[in-house]
Amino acid sequence: MKDIRNYGLLAHNTFGIDAKCSRFLEYESVEEARQIVGLLTEADQPLLILGGGSNLLLTGDYAGTVLHSAIMGIEVLDNKTLAAAEGDDALCNPDWVFLSCGSGEVFDDVVAYAVEHGSHGAENLSIIPGEVGASAVQNIGAYGVEAKDIIYKVEAVEIATGRVVVFDNADCEYSYRQSKFKHEWKDKYLVTHVIYRLQKTFRPDLDYGNIRSALEAKRIAEPTAQQLRDVIIEIREAKLPDPKVLGNAGSFFMNPIVEKAKYEELAALYPGMPHYTIDESHEKIPAGWMIDQCGWKGKSLGRAGVHDKQALVLVNRGGATGEEIVKLCETIQKDVKQKFGIDIHPEVNVK
Repeated sequence: MKDIRNYGLLAHNTFGIDAKCSRFLEYESVEEARQIVGLLTEADQPLLILGGGSNLLLTGDYAGTVLHSAIMGIEVLDNKTLAAAEGDDALCNPDWVFLSCGSGEVFDDVVAYAVEHGSHGAENLSIIPGEVGASAVQNIGAYGVEAKDIIYKVEAVEIATGRVVVFDNADCEYSYRQSKFKHEWKDKYLVTHVIYRLQKTFRPDLDYGNIRSALEAKRIAEPTAQQLRDVIIEIREAKLPDPKVLGNAGSFFMNPIVEKAKYEELAALYPGMPHYTIDESHEKIPAGWMIDQCGWKGKSLGRAGVHDKQALVLVNRGGATGEEIVKLCETIQKDVKQKFGIDIHPEVNVK
């Protein structure tokens, strides 16, 4: 267990903001997590539960306590044992694979492990930055797949009592980039493990974005899981900057979901506007496309800028403060609202 005062967070946020927190607490087991919550007092408020810092923008020093999981490990659970414990014979399904992963594991390491060991369903989530615990909080997603599609259960420690709790997928009320951990349960639980349910049968999801065209360019008609993972990584790396080179938090804004009538109004004005159908009444419009249409791709506002290959990504061009990035964010929001009449909201947690 780590307990450090006046701790530097530069290595704990991918935007590269040089900030400190009043106290930094790190736990390596469920028992240490329970011990840590017992140490907390009013002086530790406000709390910040931090994963890999890939979805965080610090606007200055954090005047509270940061909690971080260093619980590691990837364990394949026995289906029959799990079925007996849950009282659910359906869990004996021989096609299902259950992986119990420590919340401090790098999420992409779990995806790599799953592909290597013939466990499928997470390929489209390849190379998303961050840790396992954050995948359950943020409901991370990419290329038509979301974490909620593979999460079976989430194990956590309740901060107020120190008791160990287990949540089913349905308990978390997942939706696009949302969960109860971001709302009613915010700062109430320390996630310790996430159990993912994968399949032995490979059923590739190729119909989102340019996955098929990227495979066709390689003359791959029926990809293996590893080939799909490799293509996803290539696509993402071509569009997203390496945070070690150019500070960023990946996609800064959520793609807005609008009423069908609003989409049809805009589609008439902008033929060929990209969109993704959510249901019969709603469409998702890529925020990056709207930002690009506003002329922001590759542009800067001081030391903060918009990536030249993907307008959804805001970057630290060197020495930018959190306030500078927030100013850029607000300026872009204003421009998109003025041009399209749509509010776009940060996916990144601003502190």
